[in-house]
Amino acid sequence: MELIIFYISALIVALIIVIKSADVFVDNLVDIGGALGISQIILGVTAAAIGTSLPEFGSAMIASLSGNVDIGVGTVIGSNIWNITGILGISAIVAGIMRTDSSGINRDGMVTLATGLILIFFMLFGDINWIASVFMIVLYIFYLWQLIKSQKDYNSENINEERFDERLIKSQKDYNSENINEERFDESSEKKPIDKQKIVLVILGLAGLIVGCRILVYSSVELAKIAGIPEMIMGLFTLAIGTSIPELVVTLSSAMKGLHELSIGTVLGSNTFNILIGIGFPALFMSIPVEKLSLTFDAPLMIFVTVLLLFLVKKNGKLTRNSGIILLTTYIAYAVVRLTLLV
Repeated sequence: MELIIFYISALIVALIIVIKSADVFVDNLVDIGGALGISQIILGVTAAAIGTSLPEFGSAMIASLSGNVDIGVGTVIGSNIWNITGILGISAIVAGIMRTDSSGINRDGMVTLATGLILIFFMLFGDINWIASVFMIVLYIFYLWQLIKSQKDYNSENINEERFDERLIKSQKDYNSENINEERFDESSEKKPIDKQKIVLVILGLAGLIVGCRILVYSSVELAKIAGIPEMIMGLFTLAIGTSIPELVVTLSSAMKGLHELSIGTVLGSNTFNILIGIGFPALFMSIPVEKLSLTFDAPLMIFVTVLLLFLVKKNGKLTRNSGIILLTTYIAYAVVRLTLLV
C-alpha cells in the first residue's frame, strides 16, 4: 500500500513539472520562432513535435533494446491514436474551436497518413527489419528537407510583403507620419534579435518535459505491473498516454493561447516522428516483431482516426467542439473494445 501511495505521489509531482515545463517551452519557442520568421505550423511539426516526442522515442527505444518489443511498438501506435483522438479531442473541446492553415494540414496531414500506411505495409512482411528502418529514416530526412523548403517560400512571401509595406511608408510626405510608420514597420518585421534567455528557457522547458515524463512513465509502469497489465496493453495505453502528456500539455496550452496551427502541427509532426524515427531507429539495431492484433486492429484504427481528423478539419476548415467530442468518443470506444474484447 505504501508503494502504491509513493508511485501515485510521484505521478502528481511529475505532472506538475510537465505542465509548467510545457508552458515555458511553448511560450519561448513561439517567441524565438517569431524572431526567426518561422510560421507556427512549421514550428509545430518540427521543434515542438520532436521535442515533445522524445519521451515516446526514448521509451520505445529502451523497451526495444531491452527485449520488451511489445511495449515499444505498442507505445508508438497507442500514442499516435491517443494524440489525434485524445489530445486534439480534448483541446478542441476546451478551446471551443481550433482553426488551421489549409496548406499546412494538407501537407502534414497527408504525410502523417502516408507514414501510417507505410508502417502497415512493412508490418505485412512480419518483423520490421533494417531495410524498413533505412527507408523510414531517409523518408523522415526528406520530409524535413521539404519543410525547410516550405519555410523558405514562407519567408520569401513575407519579404515581398515587407518590401511592399516599405514602399508605402516611403511614399508618405509628412515627416512625422513617415517616422511613425517606419517604427511600426520595424516593430512588425518578422525577424527580430533573439533573446538568449529565451533559448535557455526553451532548453530548460524541454529538459523539464523529459525528466517529468520519465518519472511519470516509471511510476505508471510500476503501477501497471502491480495491477498485472499485459505488456502490449501497457504500451498501448499506460505508456502511450503517459509519454504523450507533453503533447497534451503543449497542444492544450497552445490551443488556449490561440496558437491553433502550432497545436495541430505538434500532433501531426509528433505522429510522423513516432513512426519514422520511434520505430525506424530501433529497427536499425534489431528486428521488431509484429503482433497480429496490432496489424489487424491497432494499426488500421490509427489510419482510421487520421482520416477522421482530416475529414473533420477539411469539412469546416477548423476543429470545433463537436469535432473534439467525436474524436474523444472514438478513443473511448477503441479503449473499451481493445481492453474488454481483444486483450
